[in-house]
Amino acid sequence: MSVESEVLLTISGLPGSGTTTVSRLLSEKYDLEMVSAGEVFRSLAKEYGMSLAEFGELAESDDSIDLKIDERQKEIANARDNIILEGRLAGHMAEKGFKVWIKAAVDVRVKRIVGREGSSFEDKLNETIEREASEALRYRTIYGIDINDLSVYDLVIDSEKWDQFQIANIISCAIENSSDM
Repeated sequence: MSVESEVLLTISGLPGSGTTTVSRLLSEKYDLEMVSAGEVFRSLAKEYGMSLAEFGELAESDDSIDLKIDERQKEIANARDNIILEGRLAGHMAEKGFKVWIKAAVDVRVKRIVGREGSSFEDKLNETIEREASEALRYRTIYGIDINDLSVYDLVIDSEKWDQFQIANIISCAIENSSDM
């Protein structure tokens, strides 16, 4: 694919599904800027001196945190091209673009999170379930979005079936053959 044409790619999925890794691979392949909501959220949690679960609880009571992250993504998605927008709500925030959801079962995702962040499987499983419930509540309350409704996505890929390189190739094939790009 040549990036001479305008490209906006959104990649979304739950924690541990592989969205950041796949986004980085595609960013390098196509020399596209990557904007990641998850990295912004993690860095804000660290700035506040909180775990992701604690920061998620704070975000439940302070809508300005989600609104700040999501509004930034929405502005970028609607103002610029030739970027990859990576984040849970990226597909909902962008009015245009090729939208991908990467999925995997919770136990697979938690194993990946433990590998990335450490801790015990049980602790990370509980934290992940709590975090996802918190996020789902916030998305529904703030935006009226059901995170489990995948109808806004052009492509849904199961990362249990393919590794990050295969997923990047599948997405590449899809966007290179899309008439919308």
